[in-house]
Amino acid sequence: MTIRQLSSRVVYRNTWMTVREDEIERDNGARGIYGVVEKYDSAIILPIDGDQVYLVEQYRYPIGENSLEFPQGSLEKNGVDPAVIARDELQAETGLVAAKLDYLGAIHIACGYASQKTHAFVATGLTQATRQPDVEEHDLAVRKVSLGALEGLIRDSHIKDAQTLAAWALYRARLAGHQRERRP
Repeated sequence: MTIRQLSSRVVYRNTWMTVREDEIERDNGARGIYGVVEKYDSAIILPIDGDQVYLVEQYRYPIGENSLEFPQGSLEKNGVDPAVIARDELQAETGLVAAKLDYLGAIHIACGYASQKTHAFVATGLTQATRQPDVEEHDLAVRKVSLGALEGLIRDSHIKDAQTLAAWALYRARLAGHQRERRP
């Protein structure tokens, strides 16, 4: 370890996050302060229906604009199976229920200042149920686009959400790996 924690104090806490300030010492003896945002682990879901995918669009206060993203979120508690988070968030935000969830991998959202990890899943065998968005998601709109259109939205920087981009990269890497395995 190159950094040792000397002390820690919580400077802010709410339902969704804790912000702490740690006094640290680096392995060269230099001391400093490190701010850390602690959030519960979350899930991001790529709901794929044939050659189409579902996205959600909602206003994101910190950036002051709407954001087009894959459904994602946390259940605001520790120790929850990531697949449970994924199923819950998928239905809450889109009303979709998946017959199958495939795990793509984990994404550290902002490892320079946050401890949160997002687990990425592909959801298939989708059926429509009732949406149950959180109070904060009252303006959330569900969008269904072709996979080609999704690529265009990414290429043209209409999709800027880091977790969505990272999850899509995991999915594309998985596809590329499967294609290599099938070649003679």
